Amino acid sequence: MAIILGIDPGSRITGYGVIRQQGRQLIYIGSGCIRTQADDLPTRLQRIYAGVTEIITQYRPDSFAIEQVFMAKNADSALKLGQARGVAILAAVNNQLPVFEYAARQVKQSVVGTGAAEKKQVQHMVCSILKLLSHPQADALAIAITHCHFNQNLARIGEPELSLAKR
Repeated sequence: MAIILGIDPGSRITGYGVIRQQGRQLIYIGSGCIRTQADDLPTRLQRIYAGVTEIITQYRPDSFAIEQVFMAKNADSALKLGQARGVAILAAVNNQLPVFEYAARQVKQSVVGTGAAEKKQVQHMVCSILKLLSHPQADALAIAITHCHFNQNLARIGEPELSLAKR
């Protein structure tokens, strides 16, 4: 049995999803978002760090999965996203959690079956996989689900997990 924390980073809103993996079964534990509600970036980053640390303390996950940075049209937005990811990863590392990252296309492929899936398709499949009636923080939950699928595939071929620290 493992508890996985999935993070969908953002400089203003950072989503999180927590699931438990029991064999091949995935069970929804909780989800939500960290809303920074501050004008200056340093304060927003501090609130993301504190929020992720609080979630880790509350749920005691075994693994931390986060979406990789993608290149947006706006370089400034991409840099802020990278900084938000950085403080979230720092919170995980400071709590001795192994960190895993997945590309958006990889998450869509894992959850829906195609890397070109639409957001509504991801939401629908997250609800289906976790047996939910609504889709709270579907992106963060999809990242956690992807980590479980990735680990199941590694276990099938007899390979150990590779966290960012081991790559």
